[in-house]
Amino acid sequence: MSTAVAPTAPARKGKAAALGWLISIAFNVVAPIMIYNQLHDHGYSESTAILASGLGPLVDTVIYLAWHRRIDEFAVVSLVFVALSLVVALVGPTDPKMLLAKDSFVSGLLGVLYLASLAAPKPIMFYFGRKFATDGTPEMISWWNSMWQYEGFRKVQRNLTLVWGVAFVLEAALRIVFVYTLSHGTVVTINNILPYVVIGGLVYWTMTYAKRASARGRAAAEAAAAAAA
Repeated sequence: MSTAVAPTAPARKGKAAALGWLISIAFNVVAPIMIYNQLHDHGYSESTAILASGLGPLVDTVIYLAWHRRIDEFAVVSLVFVALSLVVALVGPTDPKMLLAKDSFVSGLLGVLYLASLAAPKPIMFYFGRKFATDGTPEMISWWNSMWQYEGFRKVQRNLTLVWGVAFVLEAALRIVFVYTLSHGTVVTINNILPYVVIGGLVYWTMTYAKRASARGRAAAEAAAAAAA
């Protein structure tokens, strides 16, 4: 049973939050890209390079577990992404167009994972929000978990998950269309740019949507308090 007014978030510990973000980005984004590129450029097979790139998220999981005594959901999803990439690399076809199209399969499968999480007790963006909207301290984690009792908060998390899932699926479909309508060189360029454009757009939209939803929530709480008074 939810209360009328959501609790105010505890003060964040800026240095701890910044350090957590840096570690997470370094091991889950930067490290996999660097490891993959270095091994691939030095003649290692694609599957070996992809498998080794999973060391970054794996190390982050160990650090986060030792630091916070719980699993980092963002690192887990990064490992799932690496696993999907490895499966696609191992079973991928040899036809040039299909080789280009298979890059979109991982994005599509990731989108399906987001959408499937809507059937879980809590969608995937709830855990991502807990990762990036808090500093990882017990107080902030407890506050974030307590927000689930509010219908507006639950709606926001589900809407975020829905939009991210649909965006990844649409990106995958669009890249497949490009493969069969554009030249190989053009598709290679698009494949290297489009994912960053989509992610950047999603992050910007998420921040804007979350701020507006938070403002609406505060306004509704103030109106309810005024009416009660």
